[in-house]
Amino acid sequence: MSDSQLAIGVDFGATTVKAGVIYQSHVIDSSPVIATAEFRTPDELIDAMVRSVEGLRKSHRDAAALGVGVAGFVDFERGLVHDLPNVPDWNSIRLRQILQERTGLPTTVDNLGNCMAVAEWKCGAARGRKDVLFVKLETGLGGAIIANGKLIRGACNVGGEIGQASLDWQGRRGKFGNRGALEEYLGLAQIKADTCAAYAAAGIEKELCDCSIRALITAAHRGDPVACARWEELAGMLASVVMSSCWLLNPEAVVIGGSIANAGDLLFKPLRERVFGQLSDPFRDRLLIIPSVFGIESGMVGAAALALDGAELKAGHPV
Repeated sequence: MSDSQLAIGVDFGATTVKAGVIYQSHVIDSSPVIATAEFRTPDELIDAMVRSVEGLRKSHRDAAALGVGVAGFVDFERGLVHDLPNVPDWNSIRLRQILQERTGLPTTVDNLGNCMAVAEWKCGAARGRKDVLFVKLETGLGGAIIANGKLIRGACNVGGEIGQASLDWQGRRGKFGNRGALEEYLGLAQIKADTCAAYAAAGIEKELCDCSIRALITAAHRGDPVACARWEELAGMLASVVMSSCWLLNPEAVVIGGSIANAGDLLFKPLRERVFGQLSDPFRDRLLIIPSVFGIESGMVGAAALALDGAELKAGHPV
């Protein structure tokens, strides 16, 4: 990846689309955030993306590539979006081809979790490490795996989806038919609903808006016993799957990104205690469990990095 070039990175999430110009792993310019739900069809949303990219290029004509991270199932080789679980009607859309034709930029389209992981691996929290597990928690819960210095995509480009790992073989049925998927307990909507239920069980009525991650952080810092108990529970569920993944993958670092990482020690202290308590010394001595560095910008940064890599490979230059 060349750090000397500009690229445009797009983070296409379930609730928002963010676009920015990236230079040396920094967002140096960005366009207004797009609310995903405001657009009725994929065509309308793609039009809005193109407008954002064109607006950025007016001030940055030397942008060399366009990268898009998508919160769903993507065929990386073909730039095809198979399905977006949390955005209606996005099925079998050749997003790379469309954007490349309309913007004139070499374009890469990948899973958003992969993009975020690449940002943290190449220039963020896990820089210099060869084996990394990345976990992101937003509307859904995704992830990615770096093994021996390579991003693992799998046979169908869905490798690393830790959110679909099961906590309970008889648990909640997920959107793909699987039982007990971590995402069904740690997706943002599920956290809100379960937190409201926990307050109700304690005889306290709360609205969903009062049970967000941000509200849960604030309440726990004030010593609210329900909120504190919920953080212990959330950390315990996440620890169960992270611990299993550590035995399977033996990473040097587990990087946690997305909204839940904002909880700081409310999450990371019990998470580390539970994971390290279930690993033998060689694992424990070599493992870091750390928050992401780039936060909400990681998707844009990683998408831009992958786009530059792709453009350089096509041009015959070393990455």
